[in-house]
Amino acid sequence: MSRLASTVLLALFLSFGTASLAVPDLKEPDAVSPPIQMMRTLQLMQDQIAVGSSEAHAGQRGLLAIFDERFLGLANDLWQDKRNVHAAVVYALSGGSPQILRKLLDPRLISQEDLPLVEGALAYVEGREEEAKRALLPINAVALPATMGAQLALVQSALLVRAQPEKSMEFLDLVRLQAPGTLLEEAALRRQVFVASQMQDDAKFEFLVRNYLRRYRHSVYAGNFRQRLASVLSRVDFATPADRFSRIAVILQDLEPSARRDLYLLAARTSVEQGRLKSALLTAEAALQLSEGSEESATRAKLYHAAAMVVSPQSLDAGLQELEAINKSVLSAVDGQLLNSAMSMAQQIRRLPDRVTDVKAADSITPPTQAPEQLSAVTKAQAALRRVDKLIKN
Repeated sequence: MSRLASTVLLALFLSFGTASLAVPDLKEPDAVSPPIQMMRTLQLMQDQIAVGSSEAHAGQRGLLAIFDERFLGLANDLWQDKRNVHAAVVYALSGGSPQILRKLLDPRLISQEDLPLVEGALAYVEGREEEAKRALLPINAVALPATMGAQLALVQSALLVRAQPEKSMEFLDLVRLQAPGTLLEEAALRRQVFVASQMQDDAKFEFLVRNYLRRYRHSVYAGNFRQRLASVLSRVDFATPADRFSRIAVILQDLEPSARRDLYLLAARTSVEQGRLKSALLTAEAALQLSEGSEESATRAKLYHAAAMVVSPQSLDAGLQELEAINKSVLSAVDGQLLNSAMSMAQQIRRLPDRVTDVKAADSITPPTQAPEQLSAVTKAQAALRRVDKLIKN
């Protein structure tokens, strides 16, 4: 029997097998209701996804199809128990069909007390953000059972991430506290990396990256994390403060060498584009050290390193010599344009009547905007992110 079949059969057994399955939210373990059985089974499968089970990820869709039908077929009197209502809400927010929430509302099968939670969850999954905010933000996630509270806090964080990133971060911290070791925690960590960057909280950003890479780097959704990490690193000035590069380098040690190399290449390219010359030099050198056995990566690293060198009068000649030695046939079309632009810029700087010799002045030079194409030929951010996720995926 395949691992996928075993996973699905185990999930079905846990849902519809013996009634002695322990469920923390229930006082009587011999009275596990069908909604809670199904919700817990889905979470069991999703927690396997968090640690990298592709079989669980593949089996999830089939399990959801079965559970969608079974949720809708449950007797109406079950929904007088708020624990079952919570199970239905968690189920819908975890990828299940929102049809179960519509059933609870029309005709109303739930108490007035549960109405905001169900209406808000339905609004959220249907993309009605303002309605979801009005219904869900006033609810105290801490007062709910751990699983329901964590699921709600994850939604509340998403509703506030643009307008109130600090509050969004607090909700995500709550998710991790309420649901450690689950897919909910994995999702919260992924999102917190972006929020910490948005808040410019370097210490928390570095802590979260380290935490995720050590605990969830094999998650099926790790590609999403890598994309967020690449997005953040493409905006980082690795040279400021002076110890930032060494700190981030230590964190990235938990990634495979090829993954680190490609992140450094992306950072070097965007640093060149944005005129962060020291940052470009540091990241290009790091990428080159990790490029053994890959001519393409080594050539790209040399290109970005040389492109940063030619902007400084002190290293102009050496940088131009590096550019001239690059094998253009190995480069992509976009990097080929960058090579041409860098060489054109270097030639223009050489022809300037007064070449700057002051070191401090040289450090502040950015690429001349009037040079043809120049470093704007670098790939735009979105295209770079799509490529880097493909390149560094395990």
